[in-house]
This record gives sequence, structure tokens and C-alpha cells, in this order.
Amino acid sequence: MTKLVRAAVLTNYLETAQHLGLNPYNLLAAVGLNKAMLQDPEHRIPVDAAVRLLEDSAAASGCQNFGLSMAESRQLSDFGAVSLLLTHQRTLREALQVVVQYRHLLNDSLAIFVEEAGRMVIIREEVVTESHLPCRQANELAIGVMFRLCAALLGTHWHPYSVNFTHQAPSNLQLHRRLFGCMLEFGSEFNGIVCPDADLDATNPHANPAMARYAQRYLDSLQSSSGESMLFEVRKAIYLLLPMGRATIEQIAQTMGMNVRTLQRRLKEGGSTFNELINDVRRDLVVRYMENPDYSLGRIADMLGYSMPSSFTRWFIAQFGMPPAAWRSTRRQTPLGSGGVSEPGAAATPSASPAADRAAGSAAARPDTTSG
Repeated sequence: MTKLVRAAVLTNYLETAQHLGLNPYNLLAAVGLNKAMLQDPEHRIPVDAAVRLLEDSAAASGCQNFGLSMAESRQLSDFGAVSLLLTHQRTLREALQVVVQYRHLLNDSLAIFVEEAGRMVIIREEVVTESHLPCRQANELAIGVMFRLCAALLGTHWHPYSVNFTHQAPSNLQLHRRLFGCMLEFGSEFNGIVCPDADLDATNPHANPAMARYAQRYLDSLQSSSGESMLFEVRKAIYLLLPMGRATIEQIAQTMGMNVRTLQRRLKEGGSTFNELINDVRRDLVVRYMENPDYSLGRIADMLGYSMPSSFTRWFIAQFGMPPAAWRSTRRQTPLGSGGVSEPGAAATPSASPAADRAAGSAAARPDTTSG
């Protein structure tokens, strides 16, 4: 089943593209979209088309911040029906739970995980596509929108520590600094926002419990017919938890609200196994990590759940037909995603093992640059 997203995800696309000198209608047509599809924010469009449109537009304009530019003027109302419930949540913590619970009504490809790490909270986000597309622009857009949601609910009480991105820093950080106003960490182990846990419990003076109950009943009636794919949901959870060292079948089952045996049965009914999904996500993530020169092979091995670099090397050879160091030396001649390397074999994959102090360490990932 094709994964869909509300057309509202492309709010401000036409204006941003035209401002940068692009012909947005040609770019829309190239991915199978048109202006009429964007006029109704509740219209559902293919996720892959939206992600490809953002990447194509960034490349055509030479603007590395294309996705983030679209987030700058987003409003709480752009969340559609979900905004009714968000507005009346007592705290940001409850609002984030609403986003997680009703994310299917917003974006089928959006994975969100709220992690408690001592006195810090890490809001992890990842855009996951069916076609393993580059998602830099989509991830920056998603994080920008989440940041503006938090700011809209908390106002002057919103004091995040940092905003984190797995990709490298753009050449111009002016927009990032203006929009976020906090430390920026690029080449991080996750995409998301780090904030004090106290921020999540600041009260919302506009909360109305009666309105919240009404909005929740309405959203539940929509949720019941959304029909999300179990396999895709598990993949999204693995994307978030694997770099944390927590992508075990027990943790994923808990995240999905079921026991391990039930999860295994549901995956089997969908024609897959947990190890196959782990391997699928590893193959996708390793492309992203290997193309980032700031990531050492040891760090990549750790982020993919391998405690020993030698185990990672054996897995990489089995999947791609060459050692990781050899691929890095020839990646410009034979990119990993170009078809110039072998398809994965049937080798079994080890289970992901937790890395020591990952929860706290990931929040203090190596910063490439900071904002003033």
C-alpha cells in the first residue's frame, strides 16, 4: 500500500520555489503531482512524491535549506484536525503523545520517539520512505515544524538545548540560527531536538479538558479507518531505535504495545521476520552513514548495533560485495545506491546490541557548529 501524507506537508512550497527562481509546476509534474492536489490541505498525496519533490527542488535551486525554509512560517493550524487536540493539551509532554498517537493522520512516513535521558528529553524524528529515498530536506522540514509546534505551545517557556541532524552542515547557517536560536549539532547520531525535561511539563494556559475530549473522540473516529501497515510501522521504530542501541525485538514489541510472540506472528502474516526488517533498515542507514565523512567506520558499526568492527565488516561484505573501507575509497566512482554493487545475500544478521551510555551520549553528539 502506498504511504500517504496530507498535502499540507507542502504548505508554502509554491511560494518558496518561486522565490528561489524555480518553476514549481514543472517540478510538481515530474513527481506526479500538480497545483490542484496542493490546494486542499487534507488531500492525501504519496509520501515518496513529496520527499522527491523537496530533494529535486533543493538540487535545482542550489538551496540546501529548501525544506527548512518551508517550515519557517508554519502554524499550529497546519496540523489539521490534530491541531484541535494539540491546542488543548495541558503540557507539551501530552501534546507530543498526541503527535505520536495520531501521526498516521499527519504523515504515514513520520517516525517519532520521545526519549527520557536524565534531566533531558530527546525528541527523535525520522522520515522513512518505501523507496529508500534521500530525506535530508524532508527531515529538516519535519524538525522545523516540530520545533515551531513546541514554540507555539510553550512560547517563552521553550528553551531547547540543541537541534540535531545526522547530515553535514550546510554552507550557510543563517536560516538555522534564526529559526532555532539554540545550539546546532550536525553529524549527530539522530535527527531531533534535545530539551530540558522541565519544558515538557510547563502548563498550557489555553488547555480546555472538555474540548480535548471532544477532539479526541473525533480523531479516534478517523484513526480507526487509517489502516497502517504493521511491517512499515516496525521499520519506522527500528529507524529510530537502532542508532540508540535499542532495536531489540523486545523493545520494538513494547513500543508497538504488544508482546514478542504477537509481534512475530504479525510480521510472519505480513511475509517478513524481525531479522529481515533489521537488515533492511541497516542497509538503508549504512548508505547514509558511509556517505558522511565525519563518521568513522567504528562509529558506524556502533550505530548499526555491532559491538565489534569486524562483525560490521563481515556484514558489509555480505551485503555489498566489498569491505566498507574499500567502498569509501571508490564511492565517487561507484555510489552504493547506484547499482554498481551486489545485492544482499541471505546471510543472517546479528541482533542489535545496546551501546553503553548511548542515551546520554547521543544527546551530546559531536557538534560541527554552534549558533550564537
